[in-house]
Amino acid sequence: MNVKSPCTNVCRMNPATGWCEGCARSIDEISAWSRADDATRLAILARLPERRARLVALGVTTIAVKEA
Repeated sequence: MNVKSPCTNVCRMNPATGWCEGCARSIDEISAWSRADDATRLAILARLPERRARLVALGVTTIAVKEA
């Protein structure tokens, strides 16, 4: 596995979105990450910039999502 986790060590789930305020992943995505292949990880990462933008718009985070 070469795709690194986007975890920022800010592990707080936003109740309005269901996404982590640090990495913008869902609980299911976080749970599956360690078992996921690189293609699945890249698919998850592709969804994060839009989610992060929503979290920023909601005023709940200013943390950048790490690029793969």
